[in-house]
Amino acid sequence: MLATADSADQAETLARARAFADPLISGECLDTGENILAHADAVAAILAEIGGSAQMQAASYLVYACPHLNKPEEVIAKAFGSNLAQLAIQTNHLVHVQRLSRAAETSAQLTEDPKLQTENVRKMLLAFSRDLRVVMLRLASRLQTLRHYAATKLPVPPALARESLQVFAPLANRLGIWQIKWEMEDLSFRFLEPVTYKEVASLLDQKRGERERYMVDLRERMAKALAAQGVKAQVDGRPKHIYSIVRKMRGKSLAFDQVFDIRAMRVVVPAVADCYQVLSWVHEHFVPIAQEFDDYIAKPKPNGYQSLHTVVRDVDGRPIEIQIRTQAMHDHAEHGVAAHWAYKEAGAKGYAGVSASSEYDNKIAVLRQLLAWERDLSGAGQGEGLFDDRIYVLTPDAAVVELPQGATPVDFAYTVHTNLGHRCRGAKVDGAMVPLNTALANGQTVEVTAIKEGGPSRDWLNPELGYLVSNRARAKVRAWFNAQISEETIARGRESVEKLLQRLGRTSTKLDDLASQLGFKSAEGLFEVVGKDEYSLRNIEVLLNPPEPALLPDEYLAKKFKGAVARKSPSGVLVVGVDSLLTQLSRCCKPAPPDAISGFVTRGKGVSIHRQDCSNFRELASRHGERVIDVRWGEHKGPDGAVYPIDVSVEAFDRQGLLRDISEVFAKEKMNVIGVQTQSVKGTAWMTFTVEISDAAGLNKVLGTVRNVKGVRSARRR
Repeated sequence: MLATADSADQAETLARARAFADPLISGECLDTGENILAHADAVAAILAEIGGSAQMQAASYLVYACPHLNKPEEVIAKAFGSNLAQLAIQTNHLVHVQRLSRAAETSAQLTEDPKLQTENVRKMLLAFSRDLRVVMLRLASRLQTLRHYAATKLPVPPALARESLQVFAPLANRLGIWQIKWEMEDLSFRFLEPVTYKEVASLLDQKRGERERYMVDLRERMAKALAAQGVKAQVDGRPKHIYSIVRKMRGKSLAFDQVFDIRAMRVVVPAVADCYQVLSWVHEHFVPIAQEFDDYIAKPKPNGYQSLHTVVRDVDGRPIEIQIRTQAMHDHAEHGVAAHWAYKEAGAKGYAGVSASSEYDNKIAVLRQLLAWERDLSGAGQGEGLFDDRIYVLTPDAAVVELPQGATPVDFAYTVHTNLGHRCRGAKVDGAMVPLNTALANGQTVEVTAIKEGGPSRDWLNPELGYLVSNRARAKVRAWFNAQISEETIARGRESVEKLLQRLGRTSTKLDDLASQLGFKSAEGLFEVVGKDEYSLRNIEVLLNPPEPALLPDEYLAKKFKGAVARKSPSGVLVVGVDSLLTQLSRCCKPAPPDAISGFVTRGKGVSIHRQDCSNFRELASRHGERVIDVRWGEHKGPDGAVYPIDVSVEAFDRQGLLRDISEVFAKEKMNVIGVQTQSVKGTAWMTFTVEISDAAGLNKVLGTVRNVKGVRSARRR
């Protein structure tokens, strides 16, 4: 009762889909000249013949309705459900891609370049993997297009015929849909090589009457003999497919009369045991050709095809090819995946909302046939795939994931989801545990073992260890570590700022407001520069506790220093002002000749000398511009000239001997190191060297030498 209700619902869906599409497409034609509604009717009929569901048949109409709708996915989903909407949209997109590909091939006038279709086939593969019903729709649609050209005798675009023969027919073969494969091959060959096709067809027709009488007699004889042995067998002649005859003639350099399957029989029996009983009878009553026997029951073809194939000679020496199979094998041989791929429609669990009656294993088997089809297109004899730079692997849920050649389980994890990549700790390939740097291959099923929380390993960034091939995955790992470093720097800066506020008794200060007053967009921006020691806490202290008025009035200072003569101070800096004016080199930027410098009159501490690019100086100058005075370096000659301390910041991969190697660089350059601060976090070392120099002009050369030390990422003056 339930099955009857389901059938009625499916028939109603099919009728509604046709009625929905009719006013949109009935007056339209495809670029082949065929009426779209007539084409959709024929496609639905082909799908019905090979076992396609009513919903799949309904999609044949909705596919062509999509271009006529403003929001096709939304409209179709509302009327027929999201499942059918996705199928229609996906198939329509693929039709468009293939049309563009053929147009490009025609305009390029390239007829034998298989790489021209690479991107097209790649998109086909990914579309098929998202919803396997797309395969059936595209095969049925292409077969109907070929039938249309055959019926109308219109000229066939070579690109379309070639694509049918080189792409679609091998796809049908891989999925075992022989009924479509043979017809598509014969029609494509007829359009591409009409002269050869007619020659072989003529040879087949010359002795048709005699051959058919012989086959009738043979069928009756075999059927009676097998029935006498208790074997219920259906014995029939096998259709003669012109393309397969020509391919066999060319492949084995045979004359037409030497092609065995010109006389061919097919025996269909109930059980496997009956197959071997029939084989025994055949070999007993005819002379078998040993090298032409194949047992595809014991060892099925990769696409699941099963049958016994034998070639024998009758009393007159005429070859006869006989295929022996069960009814189930015959159904699979004719319809392949369509014979057993029953879809549970709305509400079914599975990839893209579709699941198979034989569950996961069956779906994986079909997806692997799609991957094998991709390899077939390049010519298996050369041992190269069409996409030498790409591989396709499967998730445990049977989704296809595209990866670069040589990709590892870690690459796979990052492609599926960034967070899964970060937490990846183990992997299974086809059910077996493998190291994380194992190179994956086409068609493998990959399952990742992940921890609940965690991050990547620094080893993954080491190219010699081979954990990552994908540039995208590498970038995600680097971004994670950069984020960690940034978080630690911000935390360090936050701690310093909060300690200062405690000391000043200003713990109620809003940090975001404080950062804004200091010219930062956020508190994190302030914390980061403080954590990097690039911003002095003195600026915060000055902002919160402004200095008292200067000992000398502003008007007096301005008048005193205006037009005065430059005088040399003990620090080696020429200043403008009175004799013996106290000067000091600022510790925040540590100027040294020949840096561009300026002076700032401080409260009770004389003139502070800053580099002009010092952020602290720019902040002071913007607030108290009247305290800025001109200064310049004096001359220092002889070995006893003044030296100046400067800070050099180094970031490097931490390793044993790193500090010693960098210190040796300064020693060779005769620079005295008077202070070192180091910090190491998760394999990265941050070092600050305070060195004495007499002149900063040669510092760039020294920094370049430091950068060449093994493991050093950057070296710069602070």
